[in-house]
Amino acid sequence: MTIFDLPASAWLLLTSAAFLIGMAKTGVHGAGMAAVPLLALAFGGKASSGIALPMLIMADIFAVAYYHRHANWGLLLKLFPWAAGGVIIGTAMGTFIDDQQFRFLMGIIIFISLGIMLWMERGNKERVPNSLAFTASMGLLGGFTTMVGNLAGPVMALYLLSSRLPKNEYIGTAAWFFMVVNVFKVPFHIWGWHTITTESFLLNLSTLPLIAVGALCGIWIVKRIAERFYRIFVIATTAVAAVLMVL
Repeated sequence: MTIFDLPASAWLLLTSAAFLIGMAKTGVHGAGMAAVPLLALAFGGKASSGIALPMLIMADIFAVAYYHRHANWGLLLKLFPWAAGGVIIGTAMGTFIDDQQFRFLMGIIIFISLGIMLWMERGNKERVPNSLAFTASMGLLGGFTTMVGNLAGPVMALYLLSSRLPKNEYIGTAAWFFMVVNVFKVPFHIWGWHTITTESFLLNLSTLPLIAVGALCGIWIVKRIAERFYRIFVIATTAVAAVLMVL
């Protein structure tokens, strides 16, 4: 299937999702959450995860190319092993999870994450909790949610915002995390779930120009948001995305 074979409604949903994914990867994180239900509506829940993954990786490349110098590798090296475990668990469980029930559950998890973010903002917490349990739970949950629904954005927002990272370091760390984890997921989608095929990948390539435009728009928007407002902006866009997921 190519973009020219799609019905007009599916074409509109796919291209809109591609633009939003590009924006999300360069700083407008709630936009990526909004792209998930659009793709699910066009292709179905499980199939849409395979459609989304190569698009996410293409957008990750733009984000890493622009923000690669700002990553906090201390945080990343702590998270990667746990995230890999979460991906494996998600792969094993994904076959048995109902799309609608999982999407509703993810919306609830996102709202809980937002509550914790707001609590930490009001409490003026300066550092992420210094415990292996917190890092392990965030890594496992991030890996699981990104494998099953490409919905790890709020989980990583919770972890990285609680780390009190500056704006560019926050974006750079998230960019590297998702590029590494998304590439790690590819074999599971190809040989485990069979949701990435040659035809679906060619369809992904046709959306690259819109991903690029979205990435540039995301950079433009983030540059115009003051440091002190950026954290509020991330929380607000994540909240909107959570409402979309529940609905």
